[in-house]
Amino acid sequence: MDMAEIVLLLVAAAGAGWIDAVVGGGGLLQLPVLLMAGLSPVQALATNKFAAIFGTASAAVTYARTTKIDAGVAVPAGLGAVVFAGLGAASAAAISREALIPLVMVTLVSVALFVTFRPAFGTHPQPHLRTHARTVAAIAVTGAGIAFYDGILGPGTGTFLIIAFTTILGMDFVSGSAHSKIINSCTNLGALLVFAYQGHVLWLLGLAMAVCNIAGAQLGARMALRRGAGFVRAVLLCVVIAMVAKLGYEQFAA
Repeated sequence: MDMAEIVLLLVAAAGAGWIDAVVGGGGLLQLPVLLMAGLSPVQALATNKFAAIFGTASAAVTYARTTKIDAGVAVPAGLGAVVFAGLGAASAAAISREALIPLVMVTLVSVALFVTFRPAFGTHPQPHLRTHARTVAAIAVTGAGIAFYDGILGPGTGTFLIIAFTTILGMDFVSGSAHSKIINSCTNLGALLVFAYQGHVLWLLGLAMAVCNIAGAQLGARMALRRGAGFVRAVLLCVVIAMVAKLGYEQFAA
C-alpha cells in the first residue's frame, strides 16, 4: 500500500466519521476506499468496524453532553445490539448479499419518500408517542433487528436507527441521532468482536483511520447539535439518495 492510498484512506475515514455522526452511512464512503486499497471484503468490513467504533463512540459522548439520553431505551437496546450484531457478523458468510441489497434499496427509497413528503417529520419531538408498547418495539427493532442487519451487511445502519427512533418514539432528528450513535457503537462492538476473533482486522491501519474518524465525528456531531433537526434532515436525504445510487450500481451494473 503506497502513501497516496494511505492518505486517501485517512481522508475517507474523516469524511465517514462526519457522515456517521450526523445521520449514519459513513461506510458508504469508507468501505469502497478500503476495497480499492486491495483489502478483501471481509478485511474491509472488519477494519471499517474497528475504525468506525471510535468515531461513533466519540460522537455519542458529544451528543450525550447536551442531549438527554433515554436510558430506558438506550441501555437494553445497546446490550441487545452487541449480541445481535455479533450474531449477524457470524452469519454473514451464510447470507446472500445479492438477495439483501434489493430489500435494503426499497427500504431506503421508502425512507427518502417519507422524509421528503413529510417535511415536519423529525423537526420537533412528539413525547406522547413514547408508550410502553412503543418503547419495547423500539428496543426490539434497534437492538435486535437493525443490529443483526449491521453485522451481516451494514450500509445505512445509522440512518435506519435514526428513522426508527423518530417514527416509533417520536424523537426529533437530533435526539434520534444521539441515541443512534449509542446503539451503533454497540453494533460495531458486537461485529468487531467476531471479526477480531476470526483474525480479519488490520489493526495498525484501522487505528490510523480511527484517529481521523474521531476527528470527523466530532465535527459532525457539533454541527448537528448547533444547526439542529433541519440540518440533520437535509443530510439524511442526501446520504439516503447516495446509498440507493451506490447499492443500485453495485447490484445492477454490468
